[in-house]
Amino acid sequence: MSSSDNKNHWENVYETKSPDQVSWTQKKPQTSLDFIRSSGLGKDARIIDIGGGDSNLVDFLLEEGYENITVLDISANALEKARERLGEIANKVKWIATDITAFEPTETYDIWHDRAAFHFLTTPEQVSKYITIAENSVNNFLILGTFSKNGPTKCSGLDIQQYDEESLSEKFEGSFEKIKCITEDHITPFETVQNFVFCSFQKR
Repeated sequence: MSSSDNKNHWENVYETKSPDQVSWTQKKPQTSLDFIRSSGLGKDARIIDIGGGDSNLVDFLLEEGYENITVLDISANALEKARERLGEIANKVKWIATDITAFEPTETYDIWHDRAAFHFLTTPEQVSKYITIAENSVNNFLILGTFSKNGPTKCSGLDIQQYDEESLSEKFEGSFEKIKCITEDHITPFETVQNFVFCSFQKR
């Protein structure tokens, strides 16, 4: 799928579906919050949420007092939904609408968080671009959540790449040292179960 086709796919998803109609919705992204807190960094840490869409993570980070949050997503519709939900407080967040593999960061980040974007990259070229961008723009911590080897093989009609602790760690071992990995079941809004693997890494 070309980058423009990919963008059109996600714009359509966010234009036509509500949060309770998509599988990735979480009322409270507890695992992501726990990993971010475990970094031990202060509230001024620069955090970027890759593929954040209209996820509620930004709401909870703002509520906890984090001051430097960026949300990146390929879908401008998704980001607009999040901005509308947050209201005036949305002005405290930087919003970037771009394909992650075309992202050209203008700053570096203390925490790079990605729940369920990386696994949509299915070609070696896409994966390589992602890793290079992360290596060049992350100062401290990388937090990744993807479908596990026991998880779905598709999402939103698209093929995905499954990972386990070993294969995910291997992708990033050039510049990042694994801290810990867990697996967890995500219960979708329609009561199905998706198994994820989450790993945290520290820049070498």
